[in-house]
Order: sequence, then structure tokens, then C-alpha cells
Amino acid sequence: MKILSIAIPSYNSQNYMRKCIESLLPGGEDVEIIIVDDGSKDDTAKIADEYAAKYPTIVKAVHQENGGHGEAVNAGLRNATGLYFKVVDSDDWVDKDAYPQVLATLKSLIGGPDVVDMMICNYIYDKVGAKRKKIMQYRHQLPVGRVFRWDEVGVRTGHYILMHSVIYRTKLLRECKLELPKHTFYVDNLFVFQPLPFVKKMYYMDVELYHYFIGREDQSVNEQVMIGRIDQQIKVNKMMIDIMANLKGLNKHCRKYMMSYLDIIMTVSSMLLLKSGTDENFEKKQELWRYLKSADMGLYWKIRHGLLGRACNLPGKGGRSVSVAGYKLTQKFYGFN
Repeated sequence: MKILSIAIPSYNSQNYMRKCIESLLPGGEDVEIIIVDDGSKDDTAKIADEYAAKYPTIVKAVHQENGGHGEAVNAGLRNATGLYFKVVDSDDWVDKDAYPQVLATLKSLIGGPDVVDMMICNYIYDKVGAKRKKIMQYRHQLPVGRVFRWDEVGVRTGHYILMHSVIYRTKLLRECKLELPKHTFYVDNLFVFQPLPFVKKMYYMDVELYHYFIGREDQSVNEQVMIGRIDQQIKVNKMMIDIMANLKGLNKHCRKYMMSYLDIIMTVSSMLLLKSGTDENFEKKQELWRYLKSADMGLYWKIRHGLLGRACNLPGKGGRSVSVAGYKLTQKFYGFN
């Protein structure tokens, strides 16, 4: 069995996908690289087939009609045979030094009592034009280099486990019936969020595995692009609310972490709606908070009256300006968008 299946969702990625694939090939026969061509109109499909022909025991090329990033991840998961599963976007890459360390550690955990459900590693914001690369690490909130459970997980604002940092056990993703919505951006939050209640054992490696390229003008996380696609962000946000509201008997430490995660997503959605400056989007923000209130009054009360909930719901136009100014400072500090 392959140790790690790696899905590469690819849409019109001819200009940068080779760097991504080449960074993953050193995994050799321990890995399975699944390049999902999501209905591309350039040479993405040709490049995927080229690598599959050259490395038939390592690379798979999957071709499908355009279904969006989420459906490409779904296709990768459907075709995965490895014990663990990771998503690497086609414009990102993995670190040549950390990658073999991660594979060796995963292999060492197989077959014993410490098979983990989730591995977490650090990632780097490779932002265009940035002189210093921001490293997102978890050494102050997770135990390092050993198996642990939810009661040892700390929560720090701005240091959430994201798709870039996570490797899941493949069977667990299937057990939790993970299926991301089609033609929807920002589903990476769902990819991480939905399986969390099924996670029992975790392992954190304090290495910078993932290089997250950010700064292209057409990139989905470009702020103006996000505002233009705000309805998709709201859709994902509401799906996360539904997941959280319907959980029963959840480990209290896991619940605390998931509530904090939902808190930051509510904040991001709200701030983007405020930054757009339109009355229509302000009403969408109000409606999003009403949706949370109707789904789970207790959850709404905790998030709405927390620090972030209060910060993005300050009254009046003056309050909106203060909220946006605070958000800009946070952006600068954490280096996102």
C-alpha cells in the first residue's frame, strides 16, 4: 500500500504545475500523485498525461469536466489508495528537506498502536514581493513529535489547522462522508473542518512542509476576488455552521477548537462583506449572523459576544470603519491575503 496519496487539483495550471509535481516525485514508491485535470482549456491535461506515462507506478492522471476545486479534491479522494491523503494545489509545492522526514514519520507510525488520524506540519506563505516569508507553526499549541489527543490541543487566534498544514488518514475522510460542493471556492475550510469530530489521535511535526504561493492577481484568495465571490464564501460558512450545530456528544476540547475555527470564518466573511462597502453586502452580513442564531442559539451567543464577534458587529457606519481598520491591521500582522 502507498503511504501517502497526494491530490493535485489542476485547472489551467500549465504555467506552474511542473514545479508542484517535481517537488512531490522524490517521494518515490511511497507516494501516489493524483493529478486531477478539472476540465482545463490549456495544456494541463497533456502535462498530467506526460507525467503519468513517465512515472506509471507513482503518478495518476484523472480527467473530468469542470467541477471546481472541491470536485477536483473529491476526485482525488475517490482515486486514492494510500493510507494517508493530502491536497497540494497546483501552484504550491513541498519542501525538499521536510518532505522525506514526513514520509519517514508516517511510515514509522503504521502497523503499531499509534496510527494517527491526522498529521499537522507547518507551512510557509510564499507571498509575491515579500522580503520575509511568514511561517505558520504550531509549536506553542500542539505537542511536538509525539501522538496526542484533543485534551492537549491549544487554541491561538490566527494559528488554525488549514489544508496546507494537514494530512488526514484516507479511511477517516471516507468514514465522515466528506464530499465537497461543486463549483464552489473556499472549500478548503470544509475539508479541514468536517472530519475533525472523527479525529482521535494526532501527530505534529515542527517542520515547514508546505509552500503556499500567494499573491497572483487572479488567485482565489486575492481579497478583491474573494469579495467578488462572496456568495461562495457565505455558502461554505453556512455549511460549517450546519456541521457544528448538528454535532452531538462531541469531545469538549474538539468542540472548543471547532467553535474557535468557526469564529474566525464568521469574522472573515463579515469583514469582507463590510469592506465591499455596499448596502447589499451589509445585509448579507446581517443575514449570516441571523442564520447562525437560528441554527444554534448557544453557539451564536458565544461567538457573537466574543471578542471577534463584537469587533465585526460594531454599530453604525463609524463602527464599520473601525472594524475594517482593525481587520487591515490583523491582515498585516498575520500576512494573509
